[in-house]
Amino acid sequence: MKEIIINLASQTGFATLDYKNYIMILVAFLFMYLAIAKGFEPLLLVPISFGMFLVNMFPSIIQEGGLLHYFYKLDEWSILPSLIFMGVGAMTDFGPLIAYPPSFILGAAAQFGIYGAYFLAIAFGFTGKEAAAISIIGGADGPTSIFLAGKLGMGDTLLGPIAVAAYSYMSLVPVIQPPFMKLFTTKKERLIRMPQLRKVTKLEKIIFPIVVTLVVVMILPTTAPLVGMLMLGNLFRESGVVKQLTETASNAMMYIVVILLGTSVGATTSAEAFLQISTLKIVLLGLIAFSLGTTAGVLFGKLMCWVTKGKVNPLIGSAGVSAVPMAARVSQKVAAEYDPTNFLLMNAMGPNVAGVIGTAVAAGTFMAIFNVH
Repeated sequence: MKEIIINLASQTGFATLDYKNYIMILVAFLFMYLAIAKGFEPLLLVPISFGMFLVNMFPSIIQEGGLLHYFYKLDEWSILPSLIFMGVGAMTDFGPLIAYPPSFILGAAAQFGIYGAYFLAIAFGFTGKEAAAISIIGGADGPTSIFLAGKLGMGDTLLGPIAVAAYSYMSLVPVIQPPFMKLFTTKKERLIRMPQLRKVTKLEKIIFPIVVTLVVVMILPTTAPLVGMLMLGNLFRESGVVKQLTETASNAMMYIVVILLGTSVGATTSAEAFLQISTLKIVLLGLIAFSLGTTAGVLFGKLMCWVTKGKVNPLIGSAGVSAVPMAARVSQKVAAEYDPTNFLLMNAMGPNVAGVIGTAVAAGTFMAIFNVH
């Protein structure tokens, strides 16, 4: 009887965990607090934080044979990120981008943070592939970060910290972006009212995903999984003949994938894998990348404002990162602080959806550079 009690006691969490696990459990509680009490991207942070919570009490759950190991394999194989893109496409209206094509410039400008962080990561001592996987955090796009990290073979090393950093910065867009937006714009620029966008025809909306897929994938075939699924979902939406597929992709499937992806990403943050110097470097580089992307978007917005003689509000440039639609909402919120009757949301959605395409193109570019398919 004594041996049975001793054996049971030795298998409890209290006997097997060390202080690092308790630190990570506290971090999980912090993420839960931000998600539930503060409303910071709860659809992402609730499953991520609970996955983090589980793995630091029961590390075997992510090891081979454990439940979340099989969820995680879907991340490594790039299945879940691609399905997320299909859902995003089914939920997204590309009309603002079609109505104002110069928005593509702002979406491209915001990717500067990715390429700037790439060279900075190499300076921090990371290899080329590691630097590429880390730098994509600058797009504020969790699925693309997971997709690229898996394709570049970072699944067993950096995928967890990269994914958590990317999703954390996505949820903190309303906190991180406004200071940079205000720093690089004047009050006069923030008060600029943009004209209402023209009405986009149904035919334009149907042709758009087909043309984008054709052009982008022909130039960069490595973007096919992300751009292809994004545009397939959008074609479901705009064609008007597959309502059931649209509803499934944008609702049931999307939420199922978010649960699987979120919990498996959270489960990669075991204390042993996460509490390392490299993780702190990744978190810092991700913040720098995101800040650079926001700044570059705003500065190009200022340039467009000058070229158009005051017809473009530079605040919409910050929406060029890939966090849809949160970044566009932040542009609207900051503008409304100075003029509550100034509605920039639809103008900001153009750069925002362009940023989704831009981040996918950046990921495809890195895959092509390193000859990964």
